[in-house]
Amino acid sequence: MSNQVDFEPPKVQLNLPLLTSIPILAVFALAAGLIFFWFFCRIEPGAGEIAVLIRKTGDNLPAGQVIALEEKQKGIQLDVLSEGRYFRNPYTWSWKIQRILDVPAGKLGVMTRLYGAELPPGKIIAADNQRGIVQEILRPGKQRINPYAYNVALFDAINIRPGHVGVMTALTGKDVLNSEVPEVDRNTFMVEEGLKGVLSRVLDPGTYYLNPYIYNTVEVNLRSQRFEMSGADVINFLTMDGFTVTVEGTIEFGIQREESAFLTHRVGDMDDIIKKLILPRARGFSRIEGSKHPAVNFIVGETRQKFQSDLESHLRAKSKGWGVDIKSVLVRKIIVPDEIASINRDRELAVQDAAKYEQQIVQAKSKAELTKQEMLAIQNREKVEADTKRIRAIIDAEQDQSVRLISAQKELDVAKVEYEAALFQAEAVILMADGEKDAIKAKNEAEASVLANRVSALGGGEAFARYTLYEKISPNITSVLSSDDKGIGQVFDSFAPAKGGAK
Repeated sequence: MSNQVDFEPPKVQLNLPLLTSIPILAVFALAAGLIFFWFFCRIEPGAGEIAVLIRKTGDNLPAGQVIALEEKQKGIQLDVLSEGRYFRNPYTWSWKIQRILDVPAGKLGVMTRLYGAELPPGKIIAADNQRGIVQEILRPGKQRINPYAYNVALFDAINIRPGHVGVMTALTGKDVLNSEVPEVDRNTFMVEEGLKGVLSRVLDPGTYYLNPYIYNTVEVNLRSQRFEMSGADVINFLTMDGFTVTVEGTIEFGIQREESAFLTHRVGDMDDIIKKLILPRARGFSRIEGSKHPAVNFIVGETRQKFQSDLESHLRAKSKGWGVDIKSVLVRKIIVPDEIASINRDRELAVQDAAKYEQQIVQAKSKAELTKQEMLAIQNREKVEADTKRIRAIIDAEQDQSVRLISAQKELDVAKVEYEAALFQAEAVILMADGEKDAIKAKNEAEASVLANRVSALGGGEAFARYTLYEKISPNITSVLSSDDKGIGQVFDSFAPAKGGAK
């Protein structure tokens, strides 16, 4: 008999509901993973944004350090994520969305590094991996700068206008008093690149983006400037005869480009150039030259013009070495004391009046000359007309003369005949006249004899004249007025007989 053991394999019972739930769980797990991955791992900075990463795990940062500079250090990472889509494990990483730094046009950004080693004493510009101001600047535009690593300050760009230059002063570099600097560089007002001080090179017109912590730039005007010597800036000086003379005018000048940096460093701005360089030299020259002449010479004449020319030459010579170009000097007014000016003013008025009268005389002469020419023209015209009339008259006279000559010849012949007849008549008249003369003579002698007898009878010629007068006027006299003072009757006194004479 044998012992036989029957072996029956175990029966396996399958749980059908469990098997059907596995795919569903996998789908849910996948969906949950996708949801977690999309919503919790996704980093998506939008337009104009950046993402700053922060590692949660890793080595701790050294004391005082705020930025993780090594790959496995936890903390704020230096590099940022720009616009786009990124995925990070939220258990290892966190992040913050920040706005992109936008530097406007005409501005520049100066970065201050917030991490790194401390700066050495006396330095203001940080080298690589040093905390402080960064030498490089940010130009206008979008800048993806980690705000936890850098602090950015905005400054205006340097804009040099036309007609100007920019004088730069280096704020960083070796000190010219440093023993390491060559002696030739220590004994100069201008410095070269790498030294602290005013640079010899200047900026031409344009826009420059310079770090204001490295360069200080001053705009210098190279265009012509006009300085008015008036008000508080007038020039006063004493003349040789002790009078105070005041000079007002205008000085036009400009700054030479090559010397603009030197002039700005040694003297200062435009007001300093006028007050320290131009005005003192003008006053000094005026006082020296003014004391060589009396006050009256500065009113008019060659002295005044020579003073202006010499002042311009003096200022041009003294200012050229400083980089100032004197273009012109105009003395507009020289004011002398009134006791001097009044005398000269009267003289000037007399001169002006004389000039006016001379002008009037010249005008009168011109007018007379014009009238003379007009009259000569009229005279010539009338002369021509007269000559024409004379020639015509001569022709007419010659013709008339011929006619009259013939007529006169005829009359002459008639006159000869009449003359001979007249001679005979004249002889007859003379004979008749002789006879009448003898008769008249005899008559007159008879009347004269009678008259002489009457005069003799009346006692003289005066008595005869009185008698004749009385005889003529007595028929017309009705009354005679008389007085002791003799009135109108005195007209007859010459005819009245003298007292004791004949009545």
